[in-house]
Amino acid sequence: MKSLLSQRKAVVALAVVAAFSLTACQAPAGKTAAPTAASKPAATQVSQRLIGNGLYEMAAVPAANALYVASAQSFKDVNGGVIYRLDPTSLADKGETHTDLKNFAMATDPDGSVFYTTNTLDGGVSKVEAKSGKVLQRLMFSEKGPDGDALGAREVFWHEGMLYIGGVGDPGLIWVVDAKTMKLKTRIRNAGKWVTGIIWSATTDRIYAANGGGEILVINPHTHKIEKRLTAGDGKAYLFLNLASDPATGRLFVTDDSKAKTTLVFDERSGKVIKRIEGDALGIKFNAKRNEIYISQRESKKVLQLDATSYAVKNSWSFDSHPNSLLVSDDGQTLYVTLKQDFNKDNSTKGLDSVARISLK
Repeated sequence: MKSLLSQRKAVVALAVVAAFSLTACQAPAGKTAAPTAASKPAATQVSQRLIGNGLYEMAAVPAANALYVASAQSFKDVNGGVIYRLDPTSLADKGETHTDLKNFAMATDPDGSVFYTTNTLDGGVSKVEAKSGKVLQRLMFSEKGPDGDALGAREVFWHEGMLYIGGVGDPGLIWVVDAKTMKLKTRIRNAGKWVTGIIWSATTDRIYAANGGGEILVINPHTHKIEKRLTAGDGKAYLFLNLASDPATGRLFVTDDSKAKTTLVFDERSGKVIKRIEGDALGIKFNAKRNEIYISQRESKKVLQLDATSYAVKNSWSFDSHPNSLLVSDDGQTLYVTLKQDFNKDNSTKGLDSVARISLK
């Protein structure tokens, strides 16, 4: 296997695409157009804690009373990563799992017994016991990029006992893995350039997968066939990243933090864009219990709380570092955010990454 640093060079080239932002947005934030209403100071309680280097996605496991955070650790002279186990209320340490591979995206099994994390640089996915944080199984994919390095395994999404894992290649693909056995079931090929976000919608019973070519793939989860490819239809270039869905209204939300600096809202039934929310946008979550949308603005160093009906900004939270991944608690009353530092020229970071807890009550 080539050195970690050589692998990282390939990932850096795709950093914005993969929405893991290894070195993106080091320049000062510029002004962006605001959504439909001016934001007001947040009245909710925010707590924040320095955790470690290379924080990315999170997984909440209520049965274990734990918030797990995937870490790739440093990209300078550090092999492997860490999975941090935090108290979901205080953010205090409850344990750590040191892994030989670096950890990025996360997904939970609905029964709360296990969760999954992608090992992006090495092209694999790990199954982790929620109670102990122990790595139980791992599957490594065989695909390689043009440089001979492993094809990056980006997002992971659990649906009906299957893991859907996006491959960051050109063309990209989606690996479909049996979550129980950790065996590869099939590959969904010709998925466009760089598969990024993946989600399932109860409205249409379809898997939606975003890619860096400005497409949203509509996938039948029963046949694993790509049935449609949705686009903005306006002739502009897009680099789609993360997805969220509102099953009550059949709306699909997708962010673009690179080319268009916007969030598009699709009607799932017609496949048409029905709303544009201007401004830099990286992570996105829909909260059905509060009828709200949350958007992380990495460049602007903000997290927005929007009314999901009017798209008006209800609150915004500003940070000293860059908001990255978002997670909404099962009861819909808490929002978690990973906050990332800039990188130095030697691939070290300017400080430790943080986790913020926002009480929405």
